Amino acid sequence: MIEKAAEYIKSKISGEYRIGIILGSGLGSLGEKIENPHYVNYCDIPGFPVSTAPGHAGRFVFGTLNGKNVMCMQGRVHLYEGYPVESVVMPIRVMRLMGVKTLIVTNAAGGINESFNVGDIMLITDHINFTGRNCLMGKNDGNFGVRFPDMSFAYSPDLGEVALKCADELGMKLQKGVYIGCTGPSYETPAEIRAFRVMGADTVGMSTVQEVIAANHCGMKVLGFSLVSNKAAGLSGERLTEEEVLLIGKQKSAEMQNLIIKITGEL
Repeated sequence: MIEKAAEYIKSKISGEYRIGIILGSGLGSLGEKIENPHYVNYCDIPGFPVSTAPGHAGRFVFGTLNGKNVMCMQGRVHLYEGYPVESVVMPIRVMRLMGVKTLIVTNAAGGINESFNVGDIMLITDHINFTGRNCLMGKNDGNFGVRFPDMSFAYSPDLGEVALKCADELGMKLQKGVYIGCTGPSYETPAEIRAFRVMGADTVGMSTVQEVIAANHCGMKVLGFSLVSNKAAGLSGERLTEEEVLLIGKQKSAEMQNLIIKITGEL
């Protein structure tokens, strides 16, 4: 099924794409910055999962960004949508068959670290998989990677240095920290957030970790960012809403776009 999906996409576009980008909630507008765009809707790809989450357009955008060919996902699929973990990471494996070597992944997340403010952008240095699942369980496909892939550098330190350099040149302050991935769709309880802080997490969300595991298995280098769209449960005294997440994403999208565009030019 992965091969059929890749073959279908190749029949619709031309060129080589070494950089893949996944745009999280409220951040899809970066896709509009891609030059000479070619669109492929997820629903048209044989066997491909379709995004149902708000703020996710559900399509690939192929084109150039700061002079580099990119394959951009405007929206992803999540475990909470009812998809099996194999479907959640299918796009990563399709990207690998398309030739992607570097993956930039973004998400909107709750801020656990009390020094973080709403609207901060955090460079993900590591993650905690709290979903209770792993996309590599079952028979290993040696065409993608080894049975027991190393996760010591799940997020490339080299790419992280590039991101920090680019942020500095743009006059941006990047936070750094650990992302913890949960299944959702309910937001976390205040007690869970307190536990996650003890575990060493700085942001929390409902995506990313399975994609990054699959990308490492495939031999990709990964660069990740969390946009702090809200204070995590119990920190602000307010109820959490999906509208808040999308609003902050819209407000901060230009800053995130400028950073990713600049980084892409350096890759």
